[in-house]
Amino acid sequence: MTEKRKRYGADFKFRVALEAAKGQKTLNELASEHGVHPNQISTWKRQLLDDGPGIFSQHGGRKPPDQEAVQVELFEQIGRLKMELEWVKKKLIVSPDAKRALVEPDNQQISLRRQCELLGLNRSTLYYTPAGTSAFNLGLMRLIDEQYTRTPFYGWLRMTAYLCRQGQPVSHKRVQRLMRLMGLAAIYPKPKATQPDGRAKVYPYLLRDLAITGVNQVWSSDITYIRMAHGFMYLVAIIDWFSRYVLTWQLSNTLDGQFCLDALQNALRQGQPAIFNTDQGVQFTAHAFTNALEVTGVRVSMDGRGRALDNIFVERLWRSVKYEDVYLRDYQTVPELDAGLSKYFRFYNQERPHQSLAYRTPAEVHFAG
Repeated sequence: MTEKRKRYGADFKFRVALEAAKGQKTLNELASEHGVHPNQISTWKRQLLDDGPGIFSQHGGRKPPDQEAVQVELFEQIGRLKMELEWVKKKLIVSPDAKRALVEPDNQQISLRRQCELLGLNRSTLYYTPAGTSAFNLGLMRLIDEQYTRTPFYGWLRMTAYLCRQGQPVSHKRVQRLMRLMGLAAIYPKPKATQPDGRAKVYPYLLRDLAITGVNQVWSSDITYIRMAHGFMYLVAIIDWFSRYVLTWQLSNTLDGQFCLDALQNALRQGQPAIFNTDQGVQFTAHAFTNALEVTGVRVSMDGRGRALDNIFVERLWRSVKYEDVYLRDYQTVPELDAGLSKYFRFYNQERPHQSLAYRTPAEVHFAG
């Protein structure tokens, strides 16, 4: 007897996306709990974050238009819509996972067969339920994370060679895919290629040969991969260059830009730098992020592509976080990770002496300034 395939209704998608947005579990944990691929949960979460405000502004607070009138109008336009639909299907390239997320099994007006036709999705692809991130891949990602922390100049070719020497026979394609998932790229000067987002503005690097002489002169931010027992999370932090003080940090189970924007807004409540420096990742080149800085008069600086030393203080922070806390604690759940990092960053700011600060703590230097 053929096993009945799972179909996801709008209510189910909303509840899973909302749970992912809360950030209390990794995508792997949610995928195992609900029987959904992590990529699909990530898509639903992104749709929730992007389209959520529209729920409250639909029709501008007025009554929706008469349903019968809408149906008549749609009927009159059906010929043109069919033609436009065929044109869109030829021009628009969307991943199968994104198309599956758009299907509505509970829709009484459009059958599943017709929905698949409209989306250009094969029905067998709709019913296919891929496995989540395997234990083997998670093990490889742990090794990659440890080696990358030691040697951030390793690209996927050197990383593949390293893993093979460790008795892990893997192809370079797998390593390349996993490093992309982890948000890792080899750090070395490279010729300028395509920009992260064609619509995004990339700002010049303002810190070359600049003397850092005081608190709140330069803030900097970056994202790192945090391994866990079951899955992984992403961590963003904002640090003051002069005092090494961590102003704020935030966790997320996806690489969306919202958690970076939340961290920025939390930091700006504590003060305002003259310059804010980041890399050229899509989270930091997004208009919402750069606009939040520009409206307050902060000058935006961005690293040269692939240059490690342009953001060296945050890179050193990640080494400290991982070697002094994450690798030692081996966190099992997101709440444990959140509580552990909260404790560590208090220790880092208020108790841990820095050699470069004449063995004073970041908090002592920051608040004295």
